[in-house]
Order: sequence, then C-alpha cells, then structure tokens
Amino acid sequence: MKKILYLSLLFIPLFNQAQIISTSDAAVLFSGDEHYGTARFEALSGAFGALGGDMSATEINPAGLGIFLNNESALSLAYRETKINTSFYNNTIKNSDQYLNFSQAGGVLVFNIDDNSNWRHVALGFNYSIVNDFSNSFIMEGNSGIPDFLEDPFLNSDSNNSNDVFYNQVDGQSFINTTSGLNDKFTFSLAANYNDKLYYGFSISTYNLDYNQIADLAESNHDGFGNTLDASLIQNLFTTGTGFSVGFGIISKPIDAVRMGIAYRSPIWYNLTDIYTDDLQINVSNNADAFTDVTDGIFDYKLSTPSTLTGSFAYLFGKAGLVSIDYTYKDYQNTKLRPTAVFMTENQDLATNLRGASQLKIGTEWRFDLMSIRGGYSYEQSPYNNSLSSENLTGYSLGLGYYIGKRSKLDFAYTNTKHSQPYAFLQASDAGNLDIENSRITATLVIGF
Repeated sequence: MKKILYLSLLFIPLFNQAQIISTSDAAVLFSGDEHYGTARFEALSGAFGALGGDMSATEINPAGLGIFLNNESALSLAYRETKINTSFYNNTIKNSDQYLNFSQAGGVLVFNIDDNSNWRHVALGFNYSIVNDFSNSFIMEGNSGIPDFLEDPFLNSDSNNSNDVFYNQVDGQSFINTTSGLNDKFTFSLAANYNDKLYYGFSISTYNLDYNQIADLAESNHDGFGNTLDASLIQNLFTTGTGFSVGFGIISKPIDAVRMGIAYRSPIWYNLTDIYTDDLQINVSNNADAFTDVTDGIFDYKLSTPSTLTGSFAYLFGKAGLVSIDYTYKDYQNTKLRPTAVFMTENQDLATNLRGASQLKIGTEWRFDLMSIRGGYSYEQSPYNNSLSSENLTGYSLGLGYYIGKRSKLDFAYTNTKHSQPYAFLQASDAGNLDIENSRITATLVIGF
C-alpha cells in the first residue's frame, strides 16, 4: 500500500509556526513577556526602570525596591480581550475572546538603618506576576487550491499505476487553533538605599510554565470524477516545566529631579517536558473504512532564554509629574535548546533566523491633589530576521490613580497592543496571517502600612 502523503508538523523548525508550534518557535514564545503588572506600572507602559517605588518595577530593575520608604502591598486583577482577525487566500474571519486573571500580588518590607549611617534602609520584596497568558483561539478557512492530502490510501495497493486516485482538487481547508495555560513567576528582591543617591538591588525569580495547544486541520478534496476525500489531522501539545533567573540593578539620583538606572536580567533556565499526540483520520467516498494513524510521545529538554539589558532615565517635575523612558535589548540569537546534540538543527535555526530585538517604553504621570493621570507608549521589535514592520508590536496605555487614604490607593489602567503574525498551518501553501489586538484593563489596590 502506498502511504498517504501528509506531514506531521510536530517539532519541525519552521519559523512561520507550523500547525503545532515547533520547538524553535516554542523557544521564542517562552522567551517573551507580556508585562503584566500593577495598574500604575501598566499605565506608564512599564517604563519603570529608573523610577522604582512600585511592586512591578522590581521586575525591570530590582534596585527600584530601594525607593520605597514604607511597607506596602498590592493586588491586581486584569481583564483581557483579544481580537484575532485571520486571513487565508482572501477569506477573513474575526475571532474574539475574553479572559480574567489575578495578574499580580506582592509586598515590600522596609527596614530602616541607624540614622548615623549613609545606608538609609534596606527593603525586602516578594511579587507574583503573570509572564505570559497563553489562552487564545482562532479559526482560519479558505482554499489554497493546493492539496495537502493528495493520494487515496486504499486503492493504490497494487502495481498498476493506471488506477491511482489523486484527490488533487481542493474544495476547502480549515484550521482551528486553541491554546491555554500560564507562564507565571515569583520574584524575591533585596535592595539597599545609600544616602538617597544610589540604590542597589538583587532579585531571583522562579517560574512555572504550562502550555497546551490543540490544533485541528481539516481538508476536503475530490478527484474530478466523483470521488471525495475528507481528512482531519488533530494535534495536541502539552508543555510543562519550571525555571529560574536572577537580576541585578542600580539606580542613581544625581539630583532630585533626575533618576538613571541600569539593570541586567539573566537568561531564564527552564527544565521542560513535552507530551504530544498526533491523530490523523481520512475518509474517502469509495471505501467504507477510515484510514487512521495515531502517534504520541514524551520527552524532556532544557531551554535557556536570552538575557536582557535595560537602560532607564526619568525626570521628575517635583511632585507635579514625571516622564520616564526605558530601553531594553534582548538578543534572541542566544536562545538555546539542550541537549545540544539532540537540538543541533534547531539551535542553528535559532542562531540564523533570529536577531537582537529592541524595546522602547515611554511613560508619564501627572498628579492633581488626590488623583493621578497617566499614559504611555511601547514599541517592541519582532525577534525574527526578515520580518515585516507590521510584526513589530506597538502599544499605548492610559491610567488613573486615586488615593483612598494616607498610604492606600486604587489604580486603573487600559493598555492596547497590536501586531501581525504569519501562521503556516499547511505545508503546500502560503502562510495565513493573524492580525492580533490585545486590550487589557487592570485594577490594583495598594495598601501602605
């Protein structure tokens, strides 16, 4: 019997995201950060590397913990709406989903030092935050005119090529993709304040990652002589694991109005496990039996993400307001899968097809008595070489803060980001395209004590 011609796309290093995400694309996905945080942090688009004084600021620069003068705790709730418009051979479908998470929770304890010392205080912080929320879904439909499922698996068992049946005329193709899971982390930070001029910080973060993808590819073909073929390939990938990273940072305040910061975050070192299944079923009109093929597997591996380096500058207009800028550089070519002997091809693809990516975040805040008004802008380059400008992520943010007590407040933020992304779910045709828009509303309760 001639074997049906189909491609199981598990773990093949295609950079336009195969049907189930390849290990190369997974390495990039797990290296990303959606920058969940407190509402004040998000309202300034995360430009907190030099500002400090916010629980989520320690995720950028742990020295920011030293800016705190009093004990404080914060709890955040985030609502996200994701719109994904898919296009495949001139057919467009609009997809929309909503999600709700406790996105951040943390606290800081400040310990004052003897008044005679230039070391004013040390601060100990703990913060939980979401790194990535993987929950999303979309459907693509269209007709490329190029069949992925071509040969009849039943009638081609003899040596007579004249009776071969080829389903080479496509009636329709569809792809349903559903992802779920979280990548979240716990960060422990320690910082010291030297003479209210220099702030030093160190952090260690532990990560928990759960990612699940279910992909369903369907195709209907015919041979032009009344014979039809209906094929379905369902793939399921579950990735789970843990990781850790460390961070260092310094903030300098040469004058009261100026703050400058520099911070380094190490690679995240992950230990991961992949569990996958691959279920193919083909039905043809000229045979009552269905052709099925099921494969599954499990394997363990390690991933190290690229490190990040952030430079920051902030200018404070007394107590009236501030402007803050962060620039972050992350070299995705340093992404590595291990054991290297097993992932030699994937690591070469990562080094060849990825690049160093820059991120720019700008934020501002203006205070009016008990209320603060905030805004921000963010830009992040795609990590892939030869990517289109539309694949770079751009976003803006708005926010409000209101004091409800001497040291307590309610903060609210709205963030919006957009980018496009190709998705090649068929081997024999051009990639489909995803236009992705994320809108997020975050509310934070801050209590000082």
